Amino acid sequence: MIGDSRETKECQLKDPMDLFHSGQVVKICAPMVRYSKLAFRTLVRKYSCDLCYTPMIVAADFVRSAKARDSEFTTNKVGDHPLIVQFAAKEAQVLCDAARIICPFADGIDLNCGCPQRWAISEGYGACLINKPELVKDMVRHVRSQIDNPKFSVSIKIRIHEDLKRTVDLCQKAEAAGVSWITVHGRSIEERHQPVHYDAIKIIKQSMSIPVVANGDIKTLKDAENVHHLTEADGIMVARGLLANPAMFAGYEETPFQCIQDWVDIALEHGTPFTCFHHHLMYMMERITSKQEKKVFNVLSSTSAVLDYLNDHYGV
Repeated sequence: MIGDSRETKECQLKDPMDLFHSGQVVKICAPMVRYSKLAFRTLVRKYSCDLCYTPMIVAADFVRSAKARDSEFTTNKVGDHPLIVQFAAKEAQVLCDAARIICPFADGIDLNCGCPQRWAISEGYGACLINKPELVKDMVRHVRSQIDNPKFSVSIKIRIHEDLKRTVDLCQKAEAAGVSWITVHGRSIEERHQPVHYDAIKIIKQSMSIPVVANGDIKTLKDAENVHHLTEADGIMVARGLLANPAMFAGYEETPFQCIQDWVDIALEHGTPFTCFHHHLMYMMERITSKQEKKVFNVLSSTSAVLDYLNDHYGV
């Protein structure tokens, strides 16, 4: 939803770097395919999330097609800031063109150098970029030189190499090119469910003079605090933990009923498609429903059926 110039002027843009200079650990909602859209970002911001990312958008499609822009990116003028738009890109100028289009509506862009999915890697996107440090450096430098707004952030999200020296080299090259911060998912491309290498994130943090964000297997606020102590990271990025409990950053151990009510209100207000509306509730209620309740709830097939169920069982 890229609007006219009046919308641009009213857009409440912020400097994301102010968060990293606040002295507090920055609490971040990760880019999640299908899930980290405007309605969910609105919800987590109500519960102490400082910074939100959009789902990954393929920059070439975004630049080429107005239809792609309208379907892939939605924001609003007031509450959806600071906001980082994550792009998949493999050419510096295409990333710059996407950044220029998005600049009036968002506070920064992030280059995805971490997605391990086969389709992304075969297209030259995502995690394969960690093996192309010169290209990453070139892309960051291009955006830096072509976007006039000095407060507009340019960040990257990476995975680690088996040989950590290569990761440190990549990060230092990106820093030299002007990257604002680096998010490190502490697994290699091949690793899926293995333990996260928080020690590797700490080594990267100690090698940089810009902020570093830790990502991977953070399910509770206590986890976030532990990972901060283990890594000395400036920010903590969470994906699945926030899907299961959008109030996690506010210190709740499981999703409170007020948060479920808030989601219902926000999702209906935003016209969220049923599948997305329902899936978010399935995630949120995972820990607070019995197996039998899940069997019934998870096969409901309309918004009205879901609303009736919530009202009958939980008074929501």
